[in-house]
Amino acid sequence: MSTEDPEFSSESVRFKQTKHNFIGGTTFKPRRSGERKRKSVRGCITGPDLAVIALRIISKGEKEIAGLTDVEHANRLGKKRQNRIIKDFNLEKKDDVKRYVVHRKIEKGDKTFYKAPKIQRMVTEKRLRRKHVIKRDKIAAVKASQKAHKDYETLLQGYAKEKKAAQEKAKAEKTA
Repeated sequence: MSTEDPEFSSESVRFKQTKHNFIGGTTFKPRRSGERKRKSVRGCITGPDLAVIALRIISKGEKEIAGLTDVEHANRLGKKRQNRIIKDFNLEKKDDVKRYVVHRKIEKGDKTFYKAPKIQRMVTEKRLRRKHVIKRDKIAAVKASQKAHKDYETLLQGYAKEKKAAQEKAKAEKTA
């Protein structure tokens, strides 16, 4: 075992990480090409000194694990973004996304009501109208600016002509 293989270590190892030699995936994200950073990485060997281990169940075995695989948990939090809901439920763009948001049933006393998250990045009529108004105002501002520039240019040309005429008049009086 060397310090070059921190994944087979049972204790924490400090080594310089680059984009290509990081283990696990999320410990180091270089901001520039060739950037390296000294990071503390724990290997794949577990022991009694670990307080928490983050795991994901990939495949289910023959036996049930008490409190984990034998209990069905309701999906309390669902997706909130429109495109992710569409992807999860394999919807068309024209389908109503509001019907597929995960709702929570809340009972207070004898009353029952449902809570659902606000869907983000929804393309509504209001949003399209606002977008159209912003675009129209931007085009109007550009046209107004161009017109103001054109008026200013004509004004400058008028001043230049007056100045030139005054110079020629002064030159003619001088020679006469």
